[in-house]
Amino acid sequence: TAVKLNYAILTTPHRLNLSDRKLSLQERSSYQNGVTPRTARRPTIESKRVSISDGDDCVQLNQYKLKSEIGKGSYGVVKLAYNEDDDQYYAMKLVSKKKLMKQCGFPRRPPSRESNGSQENLLKHSGLLDRVYQEIAILKKLDHLNVVNLVEVLDDPAEDNLHMGKKFCYPVMEIPTDSPLSEEMARFYFRDVILGIEYLHYQKIIHRDIKPSNLLLGDDGHIKIADFGVSYEFEGNDALLSNSAGTPAFMAPETLTDQDLRFSGKAVDIWAMGVTLFCFVFGRCPFHDEYILGLHEKIRTAPVEFPDMPVISDGLKDLIIRMLDKVPDTRIMLPEIKLHPWVTLDGKDLLPLEEEHCTVVEVTEEEVQNSVKVVPSLSAVILVKSMLRKRSFSNPFECPSRRQGRSMSAPGGLTVRGSNSNGSREGELENLIEDETSP
Repeated sequence: TAVKLNYAILTTPHRLNLSDRKLSLQERSSYQNGVTPRTARRPTIESKRVSISDGDDCVQLNQYKLKSEIGKGSYGVVKLAYNEDDDQYYAMKLVSKKKLMKQCGFPRRPPSRESNGSQENLLKHSGLLDRVYQEIAILKKLDHLNVVNLVEVLDDPAEDNLHMGKKFCYPVMEIPTDSPLSEEMARFYFRDVILGIEYLHYQKIIHRDIKPSNLLLGDDGHIKIADFGVSYEFEGNDALLSNSAGTPAFMAPETLTDQDLRFSGKAVDIWAMGVTLFCFVFGRCPFHDEYILGLHEKIRTAPVEFPDMPVISDGLKDLIIRMLDKVPDTRIMLPEIKLHPWVTLDGKDLLPLEEEHCTVVEVTEEEVQNSVKVVPSLSAVILVKSMLRKRSFSNPFECPSRRQGRSMSAPGGLTVRGSNSNGSREGELENLIEDETSP
């Protein structure tokens, strides 16, 4: 049976019948004294057991009914999930752990990482699955209005599934589109992106995959930055990166060179924010080509060209051009972006200071290793109780002929069988087939 990682992305409980409704600017919560009021973050729930069964028109995963696919994220697809306990809709991200482990050459979860060495090398050698655990550890600590909250994590060793629950929201927009945002709406959402990225950089995290599909719109009308599958933690004032990650159309020119150079992680996020802002108002990326090499060449060398329609202000054009500066050393950075006349309405609507909306958190190596609480499955508990009752360390559910040729103290010596071990697997979550070339 394939090992599946069911990575439950549950966002704020979000009622489906409100999903298409756009709140007006007047309805959205406004900044008061420079800081957006918000309630304290709920602690991440660590559930103890996973139950999977086949329903009439869905797959039942604990209290969630998994329905149609609604999107894709790093390392997996996202499905609509209905929570029977609270009558709310969520999103469930499904990832194949087996495939991730195969890609990095591990027959099981990679061994613990050493504390020394660069994080880029650690990620390269520990593999994609460890990135998922790294993402969990990061999300459990983050607490900001403009970053998604991790709601629930489940890891049942009997099912070999990992489930991540995040707040569910829809992407702010789909690209390409013939219905881009108005300049006023783009400004409102972009201010949220600025604060979210400033918070991440304050926490010493480079996102590396900012794009409209990773900017989710919450019930409160605010942007939530999501998908930390390729994010990077750094020390010091900035990350010095040497490899590319993210979505091709949003990659900075310095990441596409053949030269072995190191570049600023913060500047990479700023470039992607500039491409995203262009998408907000024009409904498409500034650089596009049928072929990936042609796209890379345009990103590296072609100037930014603005369509004739819709007409945008000179201030917005100035900001986009400065964010899409092909030289990272002269590219505008966050402190200056926050004070740009287009962002602040010529100084009449200032954003809160960094210290007003950022508090530092740290993710230790121990927390990464313990990012998911592994708990015994019900079958394991029953097995242990039966063994204690019989005062024997033999597996009471194993046939005698199997026991004779093998020591029960050997690794994997305990084999738990269930009456429905084959039948229930037919209704399990399907194996994920990922396109290696997709963003």
